[in-house]
Amino acid sequence: MDPSSEPPDLFSEREAEQAGTTPLAYRMRPLTLDQFVGQEQLLAEGGSLRRAIEADRLHSMIFFGPPGTGKTSLARLIAHLTSAEFRQVSAVSSGVADLRRVFAEAEDTRRLQGRRLLLFVDEIHRFSKSQQDALLPVVESGLVTLIGATTENPYFEIIPPLLSRCELLQFEPLSRDELRRVLEHALADRERGLGGSGLQLGREEMETIVTAAGGDARAALSMLEAAVAMLPEGFQGKISASAVAEAAARKPIFYQKAGDAHYDAASAFIKSLRGSDADAALYWLATMLAGGEDPRFIARRMVIFASEDIGNADPRVLQVATSVAQAVEFVGLPECRINLAQGVTYLALAPKSNASYRAIEEALGDVRKQGSRRPPPHLRDAHYRGAAELGHGKGYKYPHDHEGARVEQEYFPPGMQPRRYYRPVDRGFEQRLRRRMDEEPGEDAD
Repeated sequence: MDPSSEPPDLFSEREAEQAGTTPLAYRMRPLTLDQFVGQEQLLAEGGSLRRAIEADRLHSMIFFGPPGTGKTSLARLIAHLTSAEFRQVSAVSSGVADLRRVFAEAEDTRRLQGRRLLLFVDEIHRFSKSQQDALLPVVESGLVTLIGATTENPYFEIIPPLLSRCELLQFEPLSRDELRRVLEHALADRERGLGGSGLQLGREEMETIVTAAGGDARAALSMLEAAVAMLPEGFQGKISASAVAEAAARKPIFYQKAGDAHYDAASAFIKSLRGSDADAALYWLATMLAGGEDPRFIARRMVIFASEDIGNADPRVLQVATSVAQAVEFVGLPECRINLAQGVTYLALAPKSNASYRAIEEALGDVRKQGSRRPPPHLRDAHYRGAAELGHGKGYKYPHDHEGARVEQEYFPPGMQPRRYYRPVDRGFEQRLRRRMDEEPGEDAD
């Protein structure tokens, strides 16, 4: 089957009649592989996926990536380029019973027609474990060729046995040039787009939409359509900048508090703090807040970061972070965004040290490997009757009798070689701590 031949009838006459009510993004779905914009890493000429589609030798796949990157459009296109029977279900509204009916149909199709069944499951991450388990035998046997689509990280949301039976294909956000091509095609297409309307989009207005879309083709087309809807009926000419700006401001933020975007934004936030980039950290803070993230989650991450990545390089930072956490509880949104911003900028610009974090990890490693040991007798509790008879506290040197200095005596368990876990860095307040440790008598200053 040659996908570059006559376009398949994806856009039916009924849909054409309803073009005035069907969303522009839906109408502009590609009719051929050559019309598909984006995902060159998957669909380049000679690429494995394109060759599999063109040869009609498809295998089970999971498409994953942000919204508006073409996952559903490609599955819909494949449906019309394959000789297989095609069925589509939504994980939002379908259950195991629906899947079993599809499997029974697949059996009949293979037995009576000698054809396989291609099943597209949109939002496959919404399937429960039992629903995903139901797919395993039919995918493994080849009775059904599965194409699943998800905006979530499949390693989090898809069970490992199903993942192992499918090829994972990651869809990337469209580039600015690719979004421009999508908009230009919609403005020029007379059958499905706006080509017969006499409307034009200026360079600055196009860049406004491209920027606001953020790699999402569906969002770009929806913004264009929203801007057109604000114009007077029968208007021809250049779409106004004010209409474009208002349409762009309506773009929803793709952020799910329990999804992949949540983890990615939180990771970028922490890494920006660690890299001392206050502006980037503020951007990711804004992304999380605008997406509806719980500010208490952000504050908790900041408290952890204060000790993990700054520690004693600036001991005040833990007070700052805990004060921010208290302010978040006391003030709440939207005003607590200011408290968070103050804390973020302080944490980002503070000197960094993970010496305390590394120290406790090394100490825990020793305890796990060697097991817990009893303290030496002179360090054991000597405050109860009979403790002295057991030798507890005998020979203990009280530091305050030595002007509060660190005295030479055994603090590690008997038989354990003293270790240095805490190695202060030569930054911030830890410089002073490092000098103090190095100057202590009897200490190994490695």
